[in-house]
Amino acid sequence: MPVLEGLWGTDIRLQDSGLGGVVDVCPEDGPSSPVWGALRTPPVTCGGGLSLALELPALIRQLRAAWRARRGGTQSPPKSEGEDWVEPEDEVEEEVEQVPEESPQKQEADGRVRTRHTGVLLERRGSYPLIDLRILNTSAQQGEVELCNRRKVKRLLSFQRYCHASRLLRGLVPHSPGSMHLLDDDYLGQAGHMLSKVSTWNFDIFLFDRLTNGNSLVTLMCHLFNVYDLVHHFQLDMVKLHRFLGMVQEDYHSQNPYHNAVHAADVTQAMYCYLKEPKLAEQLSPLDIFLGLMAAAAHDVDHPGVNQPFLIKTRHHLASLYQNTSVLESHHWRSTVGMLRESGLLSHLPPDMSQDMEQQLGSLILATDISRQNEFLLSFREHLDQQDLDLQLPSHRHFILQIALKCADVCNPCRVWELSRQWSERVCEEFYRQGDLERKFDLEISPLCDQQVDSIPAIQIGFISYIVEPLFEEWHRFTEASPLSLTMMGHLHKNKARWVRLRYANAPSDTQDEDAEGRGGGDIP
Repeated sequence: MPVLEGLWGTDIRLQDSGLGGVVDVCPEDGPSSPVWGALRTPPVTCGGGLSLALELPALIRQLRAAWRARRGGTQSPPKSEGEDWVEPEDEVEEEVEQVPEESPQKQEADGRVRTRHTGVLLERRGSYPLIDLRILNTSAQQGEVELCNRRKVKRLLSFQRYCHASRLLRGLVPHSPGSMHLLDDDYLGQAGHMLSKVSTWNFDIFLFDRLTNGNSLVTLMCHLFNVYDLVHHFQLDMVKLHRFLGMVQEDYHSQNPYHNAVHAADVTQAMYCYLKEPKLAEQLSPLDIFLGLMAAAAHDVDHPGVNQPFLIKTRHHLASLYQNTSVLESHHWRSTVGMLRESGLLSHLPPDMSQDMEQQLGSLILATDISRQNEFLLSFREHLDQQDLDLQLPSHRHFILQIALKCADVCNPCRVWELSRQWSERVCEEFYRQGDLERKFDLEISPLCDQQVDSIPAIQIGFISYIVEPLFEEWHRFTEASPLSLTMMGHLHKNKARWVRLRYANAPSDTQDEDAEGRGGGDIP
């Protein structure tokens, strides 16, 4: 157990508890002790079980005064029961002088600015919660207390684990066409073999996620960036790229049955297959490919696991922020832009270019709003009817990227049955969780979210009939019946027929004559 010495004249033992910490001060004195009676400031809880009355410098001053009172040292003037604990002004100045001056870098990491005349720590940023005290590393030589946020620690550990012994960081990147690039050292064997077949439509993203120990999104994106040589084309810093991708993967919520990082990796793999369609592949620029892959990877980042109507009727702050319009998609886009800027991935590019890339990313992600389905479908159908799509034009290529991302986002019914069924069960579980939450708080249960009424087969039949089939029929026209499109349409029709059989096999006898198309058509969370 490390000991932090010399700050207030005695030993204060810090017990490390993994990510959190517990300060053990005067264990024999309870909260009602006269020694602690003067500490009236309400504590601020900083995660991990660590409760601090004030920030560290103020706490140090209070503890010193408490120990002096206990040892019979310098006594503070007696204070009334309702009076706040305040140090004499000259003692405050003395304490401030003893606090070592922090470098600008340290203040930047702390996110705070120290006022010299009072010793009070002011928040430089207005956002909360406060920075967690997750690691208290003490050094006998330096006597320094390190402050670290849990998320930053997690990112650091995952980055070190993922990049361990990487050829890339040693400058030994293989340039042969068949190489696995970043995965040569880290993922030999089955994961590498799977990546060699990443362009096939029966790619099992669930197996790939297990083989990569939950890093399917980062692994897949790194591989595809190297396949298209995007790192070299945009002169990307590999450390920043890894940091950005790690942030994106981490900001998906693994507790969501459906909208998690595995879904993002699945959409990215589907997007890659669509980018390789013969009619599209020869026309795409490196920027188009970069934007398509990035939008696919980040299109649902930080998804809360509930849909937009739920956020609106519960008056969630995101609904107010985005005025009840494309609430989730706007949040996904803004979160992505925030991570791009925090990681500095595009900081080396001219500002006008990076801002344009951010705007195009937003246009792609916002297109996944299911409430705009008819808008895009009618426009796509009109272009195909008039045969006026010119993929030489950047605006037309961007529109096709929007349609491709929409297809990738809802392509689960076009997968082989074993994969499609898993996704169907996951998305319905997420629906049902929302319904249970609405029932718990006496809210109107959203369509498709009542487990007692909406069965998985009925939900899937409606979803396929009203959302998936119309979109993929137009995509089939656009690709001119490519092999991939034929495969997807075949799976789609077979899966729909199977759901119809399951629905009627499980339905009560008095509902056998209901419409086979089911109730569907509701929004996806």
